[in-house]
Amino acid sequence: MDLKLKDKVVLVTGGTGGIGTAIVKAFLAEGAKVAFSSTSQKKIDDLLPTLQAAEGQVAGFVADLNKEEDIKNLVESAKAYFGTLDVVIPNAGYEGKAHPVQDMTLELFQQTYMLNVFAVMLTLKYAAPILIEKKSGAVVVIASAAAYEPTAGNSAYVSSKYAVAGLTKCVALELGPVGIHVNYICPGPVDTPMMLRIEKDFFGDTMTHEEAMAMLAGTYAMDKRYAKPEEIANAALYLASEVSAHTAGMGMHIDSKVSPTS
Repeated sequence: MDLKLKDKVVLVTGGTGGIGTAIVKAFLAEGAKVAFSSTSQKKIDDLLPTLQAAEGQVAGFVADLNKEEDIKNLVESAKAYFGTLDVVIPNAGYEGKAHPVQDMTLELFQQTYMLNVFAVMLTLKYAAPILIEKKSGAVVVIASAAAYEPTAGNSAYVSSKYAVAGLTKCVALELGPVGIHVNYICPGPVDTPMMLRIEKDFFGDTMTHEEAMAMLAGTYAMDKRYAKPEEIANAALYLASEVSAHTAGMGMHIDSKVSPTS
């Protein structure tokens, strides 16, 4: 199926992370032009040679997504480099720290919300006018299955994903009437460095990676494994394309867990 993404300009935040890199590669493979952010120039320089992109097809920008000015500059730089934006994918996220509520601090909550919620809002704040002017485009927010599944001891991360799901649904109602379809993806555990950090945070040294995966994915209906980053990227391709143009405000689960909310 031709998703008609060739020459579309895509902005991906957190493009040098596990899921982010898979998304960047997937859109480049479809012939799209991709701007992505990273926290360091070294990460950008390490990634670019691996992408096998055509000249002028991809550009990386250093941005601290904890800072509004950096987010504004990122959107403006991507637009200046490629001339426009067609697809916006707020992907960057932070797993937070697991603590029972009596041990939680405001600082930890704010840190988690800054990247998982406020950075998404600010990315859309500065990118939306570009899409509105064109009266077309797509937004695909990378949220989490945690937006539907509370976890004891993980209130900062889980509540931030509930929040970003609500934010995305509101933006879908705002932008839908002008021709922009807005959706979000809710991955379960994904085989990335972030997932290894989550295992360490929850289980310390009491479990191996294989044991932790067996516990966290053991209730799944199919492979009893974590999702692959490429599987998240494939969902992003679909939701970014005109194939899904009549889909708005949807949270797409990417796991094999049977859930009453699915």
